[in-house]
Amino acid sequence: MNNHFVQPPENTYLEGPPRQVPGYHSLHRMTAILLAEQVPADGSLLVLGAGGGLEIKALAEAQSGWSFEGVDPSAGMLELAAETVSSYRDRVRFHQGYIEDAPQGPFDGAVCLLTFHFIPRESRLETLKQIHQRLKPKAPLIIAHHSFPQTEPERTLWISRHLAFGNSQSANPEVAKEAMKTKLSILAPDEEEALLKQAGFSGISLFYAGFSFKGWVAYAG
Repeated sequence: MNNHFVQPPENTYLEGPPRQVPGYHSLHRMTAILLAEQVPADGSLLVLGAGGGLEIKALAEAQSGWSFEGVDPSAGMLELAAETVSSYRDRVRFHQGYIEDAPQGPFDGAVCLLTFHFIPRESRLETLKQIHQRLKPKAPLIIAHHSFPQTEPERTLWISRHLAFGNSQSANPEVAKEAMKTKLSILAPDEEEALLKQAGFSGISLFYAGFSFKGWVAYAG
């Protein structure tokens, strides 16, 4: 499956998301709350796009009994994640690769934050199906990433808003805008929900919206 991520620079990752994503730490807290509605105290979680380790650290702090299988294609990002979650390493295992390289589970829940906009459109549905087949029935999936209308002028407007919020230091804002348009795979919210349904998820609900970012909770059928 061709779903190669376009990864951010490893040495800046821990600084970037908190600055660029509205309510970043609250997003982690909401994710923990939504997962805890279904995931047992000793539950196992699949984390796709686990490089950096920030979401695993937040979830491990929220629930002392959860264990995690983190997957990411970047060896450098996984090394960074291992450092980030060093206090919880007995509950975390990392796997270099993509969703097809993840353990089969079945898992009590899955998380994929700030990752899907790096996955090409043609690989989105298969990625969601691969996650679904690794989940127990009714297990929750939490996803959050860039999602906004892809028609103009809305598309350019939302990109401009994102860059303004993140206080982009780019010397040429137009170059930064073009990079988002060409290097990221961004879908409109209705397309995101349609793909979740096609992959077998139900009970799909939007729980987070922060400028250009959207987050959904959905449940395995």
